[in-house]
Amino acid sequence: SVYKCDFLNLQIQQPLQLAQDAIDAFLKQLKNPIDSLPGELFHVVVFSLLLSYFPSPYQRWICCKKAHELLVLNGLLLVITPDSSHQNRRAMMMKSWKIAIESLGFKRFKYSKFSHMHLMAFRKTSLQTTSDLVSRNYPGMLYIPQDFNSIEDEEYSNTSCYIRSDMEDEQLAYGFMELPDAPYDSDSGESQSSSIPFYELEDPVLLLS
Repeated sequence: SVYKCDFLNLQIQQPLQLAQDAIDAFLKQLKNPIDSLPGELFHVVVFSLLLSYFPSPYQRWICCKKAHELLVLNGLLLVITPDSSHQNRRAMMMKSWKIAIESLGFKRFKYSKFSHMHLMAFRKTSLQTTSDLVSRNYPGMLYIPQDFNSIEDEEYSNTSCYIRSDMEDEQLAYGFMELPDAPYDSDSGESQSSSIPFYELEDPVLLLS
């Protein structure tokens, strides 16, 4: 079955102290959408092309933390993330992800790079997460290249643009009239466009499309 769930805001409750058949019965009566789940309930959690779609490293880290809480001891977290670059292009990023996720109580035991994606397999080896997470900035280690692009875009948007004067606009308009597709007299070998005035500008003109 497929259930709707806001995983970032999912409430994790105390683990069920029940036999396996009772746990199976509990899973069958889950309501849709899912707002809360008991911890240590699943053997496998799969993040297939999920983490890179969150806009911040902290949200990715929260997802991995909730996965740790939902997995039984020795349960598996499988992370698939897109990347079409060559094998070593994102090596530092993948190492950073490994350190951040292992800080939650996982141990990575498998890594593969395919043509358009990375695959990482982690095993839950501890019920407790590493302390002092904030000062070590583990959440910030789950970064992607696009995280830095947004900062550059913001800086660009704050850059003041040069505003042309009316005279400069007129000069540019006349310049476009002189493009090669203007009417041409094949007999005389001259353009039929009338002569136009030219203004020499002291400063260069920047065209922004």
